[in-house]
Amino acid sequence: MKSYLLRRILYLLPVILGVSIITFGLINLAPGDPAEIILRADGMEPTKEAVAVLREELGLNDPVYIQYGRWLWGVLHLDLGESFRTGNPVAEELFSRLPATLELTCAALVFMVILAVPAGILSALYHHTFVDHLSRLCALLGASLPGFWLGLMLIYFFSVKLGLLPVMGRGGFRHLILPAVTLGFGMAAVYARILRAGMLEVLGQDYIKVARAKGLKEKWVIGRHALKNAILPTVTLFGMSVGYLLGGTVIVETVFAWPGVGKFAVDAIFNRDYTVIQGYAFFMALVFVLVNLLVDISYVFLDPRVRLERTRQG
Repeated sequence: MKSYLLRRILYLLPVILGVSIITFGLINLAPGDPAEIILRADGMEPTKEAVAVLREELGLNDPVYIQYGRWLWGVLHLDLGESFRTGNPVAEELFSRLPATLELTCAALVFMVILAVPAGILSALYHHTFVDHLSRLCALLGASLPGFWLGLMLIYFFSVKLGLLPVMGRGGFRHLILPAVTLGFGMAAVYARILRAGMLEVLGQDYIKVARAKGLKEKWVIGRHALKNAILPTVTLFGMSVGYLLGGTVIVETVFAWPGVGKFAVDAIFNRDYTVIQGYAFFMALVFVLVNLLVDISYVFLDPRVRLERTRQG
């Protein structure tokens, strides 16, 4: 197990290096001069002389590979540079907004699980019935509705018309409901369909028939035998969803003015704050890489066949 984990970590190093190169290269290809942006943000007229002096101070006149090396050395020391607009360290800004995104992520995942697991199980147990057709209709709607439109509709009905929930911002539990539902509903639709397909496949296996023939209660057959194996295909998708949410749910955080890393990135894009955009892009890629590593490792514990294969390889 240790050797397998070490190999996986070593495989990730060139991936992270490649991500850093692409991130740095794309940001440097973006239009606009960072020196001019900084001067305009300070309320100064960006004359050629002032721009030239600031470019020299920022090291923007150095060759690209030297700039990349300097930036990568900073990344290794958790230094993603400083914001052009505020002058604050980008890493500090990201980590200060990460708790808000974590809070929203956990709430959305809880809502998704509460909705998707029963829907997927019931749809499989009562397939080709009204329950299955209703579940598929809800899944189709959930997968088709754009997140921003759903969020705006929820705000209109529950906040503007009924006055039950806050319109936007971060506060207590009531502030969390609408953005969590907006995020979780679309994911629940996808997970419910995948879980239904997995349950239908597993319920036809011989060991399920044997378990029922032995007289086991149906809830034990479904919960301990069928669901445990049917849920495996959703693990990879779950990891991608967690990575997406932790990277910042950009649209939903913007719609609900949720002060997370996603809204922070959107504000940086509008302000053309290249350092923040660069740091956010690298942070998001790193989150996806690490979450995928955890998902890969989780298979070793969830599936005995994978564990046996890893043991033979080790």
